[in-house]
Amino acid sequence: MKLFAAAAILSTAAAFAPSRQIAFATRLQATVEAGVPDRVAPDAGYTPEWENRPGLSPEEFMKSDNSKSDLSGMWECPITRWDSKDINVAEAQRMAKKAAHRPLEMRASASDNAKGEAFFSENADKIKADLLKYGAIWFRGFDLMKSVEGYRAMHESLGLDPCLDPLHSSGLRKFSSERDALYEEVNKPSLRGHYIGLHCESTSKRTAAFAAFVCFQKATEGGGRFLVADGAAILAELDTDVLQRLYDRQIRISVSNLDIPPSFPEPLKEGIKALVDAAVAPKFDMDLEMIYESDGKPGRLQAVETAESPINRHPVTGLPVWFNNAHNHARKLRDRRPCGVPEVGMTEVFYADTMDPISLEDCAEIKRASEKHITALSMEPGDVLLVDNYRALHGRDVFQGDRYHAVSWFTWDDNEEWRGDERRIVEKNGMNKIINGMMDWLPKDFESDQS
Repeated sequence: MKLFAAAAILSTAAAFAPSRQIAFATRLQATVEAGVPDRVAPDAGYTPEWENRPGLSPEEFMKSDNSKSDLSGMWECPITRWDSKDINVAEAQRMAKKAAHRPLEMRASASDNAKGEAFFSENADKIKADLLKYGAIWFRGFDLMKSVEGYRAMHESLGLDPCLDPLHSSGLRKFSSERDALYEEVNKPSLRGHYIGLHCESTSKRTAAFAAFVCFQKATEGGGRFLVADGAAILAELDTDVLQRLYDRQIRISVSNLDIPPSFPEPLKEGIKALVDAAVAPKFDMDLEMIYESDGKPGRLQAVETAESPINRHPVTGLPVWFNNAHNHARKLRDRRPCGVPEVGMTEVFYADTMDPISLEDCAEIKRASEKHITALSMEPGDVLLVDNYRALHGRDVFQGDRYHAVSWFTWDDNEEWRGDERRIVEKNGMNKIINGMMDWLPKDFESDQS
């Protein structure tokens, strides 16, 4: 999730409070308005049943194998592989329609469980080939991955090479087990009422090649399904005219807001902008531009990513896919579903050529096509979803009670040029800890329209 950037550091507690003013409706804007529609959690195309398989206690599932090497000096997240020029949209949709859709379910048999990590080492080549074919594999009912120790044994048996979260310095994730290169998923009580829309774990600058999401404890009082959708299926589903328009105009995403009093003189506002741009923005490993009033709200300074194509060709297969985070970040969609993000971290998606927020009509089509292809997984202890991050998008439904999911990100294990030679930059940890501390400070079940 792209949340909290410069505003998280420079704004005061008063500036963090979501605006309760009536929005400015000079154009079809995506700012908070009086009388916004009811918030409704989106549907999914396929919803498997729960099986209520038992897990381990937190003391047991958090155990790490201290005899193994410390992975905290992992690879930097690799640079995003863009191949988005000269795409024939109609032909791209025809290609995408032929691809295999929906995650492959790989259910453990008694003999599979008896093999433990050997099952994964023996089947590593086939599993990697299936990942390229389907975009995601749901390992279901495996006992090995019910603990941190077993989860690491699984991905090491597959030969996967961990890297930093692409949003390590500006995201919401903290380490679950740093020595095992394992991040905690978005389990925070303040965000359990927040619906996380579909997104690739990427920025215009960095994208992890693969991810493995693991369930150690499902939500104790219900909900918390893990969402996954095939980017090729969404591309094939979208209305061709809408897709062509988005491809021609490209998109830009704002990742944070800092509300400056509109009455401030221009020199002071420009000084604040320059300070944020020079002192804070470089701490985040994203290509950002500081822009005033992009969403039409006077005095609002937004950190906006560079323009990007909503369609990309897969780096290995060349398959055209829907490769962007609009379903998660479009304000018109966030304002119509459960949202627990404070105003400072509310995002927006713009047409890159005019910096107008994308229209309600285009948002509605993105919502329809995306949610038709969501599989809302009933992940239980030991289940892992292995994801090709250039092919599949993921998200998370709201939940009640306590939930513990975690994730590791992986770089290109068989292509040194794509992987690069950068190792972890420890200095990035400071911003990660500040932001996580702020989110821990929020009350449980925080809603975006409360102070």
